[in-house]
Amino acid sequence: MDHTDFSLHPALALALGFHYPRPGSSQALGDATTATHGIVQRHLQLFVEEVAELSLAKWEELHTETLDLSPKFIPYVGHVMWGDNYRRGEFMADLKGAMRETGTVLNGELPDHLEPILRYLAATDEPLEDLVDVLPGATTTMKKTLKAESPGNPYLHLLDATVAFVADLRPLTIGTRR
Repeated sequence: MDHTDFSLHPALALALGFHYPRPGSSQALGDATTATHGIVQRHLQLFVEEVAELSLAKWEELHTETLDLSPKFIPYVGHVMWGDNYRRGEFMADLKGAMRETGTVLNGELPDHLEPILRYLAATDEPLEDLVDVLPGATTTMKKTLKAESPGNPYLHLLDATVAFVADLRPLTIGTRR
């Protein structure tokens, strides 16, 4: 994933926070906060400050513990909303098609993972209505789950920023926001 493009859209800045850390990630994420404003920026900056204090190895360990192996919360919107049933499958198929149309690359993730969803939101002015309907509730549930599992986890700030960003999402209808 190219970190140089994340300052262009707030959703891309947030997506960078969910991407596996590598050398330069902290600096790129710090730079990307300029694409955000208000409460989103405040929470993203808190996340950056906390992970910047960690060595890369510790941040990688935190990322893996929080998001991957036996995660503290599940970063998959469809799973949070419907579990592993047919409705999640339909949702992922719709997302995958929409992501293909916008050129959003999954980078090895399932289409309902927060990282590609955020990149998709940056790539479209007309997000899928199903996504817009469930994303605020799903991210709020993810935040509550992580807070209960790991109250001091820096990823809580990233989830707070994400919750604030998606709170007002609306699909475009006939050229106007509804």
